[in-house]
Amino acid sequence: MRVDEFDYSLPEELIADRPAPERTGSRLMVVDRASGEIAHRRFSDLPTFLQSGDLLVVNNTEVIPARLLGAKRGGGAKIEILLLEERSPLLWECIAQRAIRLSPGTIVDFQDGSHCEVIEVLGEGRFLFRFHPRGDWKEFLETNGETPLPPYILKRRGDLSEEDRLNLRSLDKDRYQTSYAWRPGSAAAPTAGLHFTKELFAELKEKGIAQAQVTLHVGMDTFAPVTVDQVEDHQMKSEWCECPPPTRLAIYSAKTYGGRVVAVGTTTTRTLESYSRQGWPEEPIRTDLFLKPGDEFQVVDSLITNFHLPKSTLLMMISAFMGNDLRVRAYEEAVAQRYRFYSYGDAMLIL
Repeated sequence: MRVDEFDYSLPEELIADRPAPERTGSRLMVVDRASGEIAHRRFSDLPTFLQSGDLLVVNNTEVIPARLLGAKRGGGAKIEILLLEERSPLLWECIAQRAIRLSPGTIVDFQDGSHCEVIEVLGEGRFLFRFHPRGDWKEFLETNGETPLPPYILKRRGDLSEEDRLNLRSLDKDRYQTSYAWRPGSAAAPTAGLHFTKELFAELKEKGIAQAQVTLHVGMDTFAPVTVDQVEDHQMKSEWCECPPPTRLAIYSAKTYGGRVVAVGTTTTRTLESYSRQGWPEEPIRTDLFLKPGDEFQVVDSLITNFHLPKSTLLMMISAFMGNDLRVRAYEEAVAQRYRFYSYGDAMLIL
């Protein structure tokens, strides 16, 4: 398959640069794979489409203030560091932008007197940094870090006044985070979960819809472009994830009694499908699973997701789940109906 088959045209004004006023106020496109029917609702209508015995699985990762701005010691050159993955306490794999001549031993200083040191050059703009915070790690991030928004949101905000950008940045701290996040570690939000509120979860629970959690810490590789021509030639970067015993038991129970496993987002889907392919191990795993058209889904029966970037691995996963022809039709209708796209955009429920 050619990567170009997953391209589409999107007017720039449909890229959401801010969240909807209310989480559940986002629009919800409902796509029935069996009939091919497409309906247009609000996210608050989600309980209408789920039934008692279904299992809703979410990714409980928490976005950290992962974008850090420092200065190279001895020269003062500004360096932007994006935290990707914690290797061990205070040892992080990072992307460093404007990282001219960084080498092992280079020190980067931060405004509060903390610093980090380059331990290893990993290539492709990636480095291993050891951090030396003045205080605990959480305090260091709150002082020196910013919410790591996707590049397309920052680009859309480029023409705003400084006051408007500051107001939105304050809003991001709350809204670029799911209402159920509690395991810190992500450089990007699992965006399908941004539409949920505690009240909506309570309504689903009252209807007999069970809930379970997995963890996959989302890196900025989520937004990395596919640079090859053929889909089969793309290699996913490995990510850490966990599906704990209570979630595995809940999945078994739902499947046994005829319920559907409803995955909230592509990261949840990738975690569940990875665990299934690795034989449901007890411990956390690493996965480089790339779900693309032709692959079968062994666990997930229904999927809640946002609208994804052209030619992205996430769009390919959605195409694998719903069929590419139906996906093309759904996206064309979303553009025609003026849905909001990407991280802060509207949602799709695929039944």
